Amino acid sequence: MRAVDVILKKRGGGVLSREEIRYFVDGATAGTVPDYQTAALLMAVVLRGMTAQETAWLTEAMVASGVRLDLRDVDGVKVDKHSTGGVGDKTSLILAPIAAACGVPVPMMSGRGLGHTGGTLDKLESIPGFRVDLSLAEMKRALARTRCVMIGQTAEIAPADKRLYALRDVTGTVESIPLISASIMSKKIAEGIDALVLDVKTGSGAFMKTEADSRRLAESLVAIGNGSGVKTEAVISAMDAPLGRAVGNALEVIECLEVLKGGGPTDLVDVSIELAARMLVLGKVAEDLADADRRARETIRTGAALERFRQIIEAQSGDPHVVDDYSRLPHVPNRHVVEAERSGYVARLDAELIGRASVALGAGRDRVEDAVDPAVGISIRATVRDAVRTGDPLLELHYRDRARLQTALGLATQAIAIRDDQPPRAPLIVGEVR
Repeated sequence: MRAVDVILKKRGGGVLSREEIRYFVDGATAGTVPDYQTAALLMAVVLRGMTAQETAWLTEAMVASGVRLDLRDVDGVKVDKHSTGGVGDKTSLILAPIAAACGVPVPMMSGRGLGHTGGTLDKLESIPGFRVDLSLAEMKRALARTRCVMIGQTAEIAPADKRLYALRDVTGTVESIPLISASIMSKKIAEGIDALVLDVKTGSGAFMKTEADSRRLAESLVAIGNGSGVKTEAVISAMDAPLGRAVGNALEVIECLEVLKGGGPTDLVDVSIELAARMLVLGKVAEDLADADRRARETIRTGAALERFRQIIEAQSGDPHVVDDYSRLPHVPNRHVVEAERSGYVARLDAELIGRASVALGAGRDRVEDAVDPAVGISIRATVRDAVRTGDPLLELHYRDRARLQTALGLATQAIAIRDDQPPRAPLIVGEVR
């Protein structure tokens, strides 16, 4: 088999065979197919697309590039959750301890954020001492101890994905539903889970800007999961405004702790409970979504979910005292408040611009190798539909560097629009795929 023939076939709109896809994935992983030929095939896929069967075969080959975990010795239906990412999207830190407290084992392999904000790993690492780099043996021990473990991708899990994504990132081939689907699902299938709940974001702060594109991605992901023996379903949730009131890693940890203590913003609570409830149903500890919703909220009311999060932190070498003492989390002394220039209602709080402002402060990264400052970020003092008067605080920027603050301010102020009339309430969950 010649790599150039496979490239020409896809460039011409042909359908690749299982063997051709496996040849390229194996070659890219081992280095026997050079980067320039792998990049050429990736571009051909972006331009010509892939069938559902090709996408499934690509995912299969990427899973086979590493190990597939065997978690059969862990009692229960193993369920994970994955989000396609958004600004202030911190639900994993809430729903994972909820599901674990209800008896569902949650082996969660997460990523670092690029573009708009920090990822789940960045948030967890803002907790002093918290280790996300557990070995597979350590992962299994932590899962057995607390019914939940949250780690980063290990070298053994879908190594082809790491190689292919590095090329996609520098060759303009990220935006392809088949490539995105295979990247996400290869890692999830290799985790050894039995079921998966997907949160596919849509809107200005999401990777997919339109509901139609988000639905196509959700359908692709669900089809791959179910076809691979992982019971999978997806919700499509809004990401035109940030989720919750905190953007920035340590700030988001605090907000999650407040939710687990029975407080927190309503939108963050509702999305977290929706996703957790679906995990409970798939995990077979709840009869239906209504029963699961009740059980999930009960873990918050009784403090069981908060205690489970404390145990997770301790099991992964973090400082469990942060649960009660937020001063143990990273923080900066500098604050800058953005005030309302007129009275009215907040009509827009653009998630993408708020996310870019947080990155400008240092809370996220533009490149994989960029450092993240866990202490900086943005507290949202007034969100969409809130009534404000002239001079009321809208945003509070937590900053370390004044030059970064000026860049962030330029973005943050563009994100806000105030109008005379209160905008209609928009739904948080705009669709589902089962």
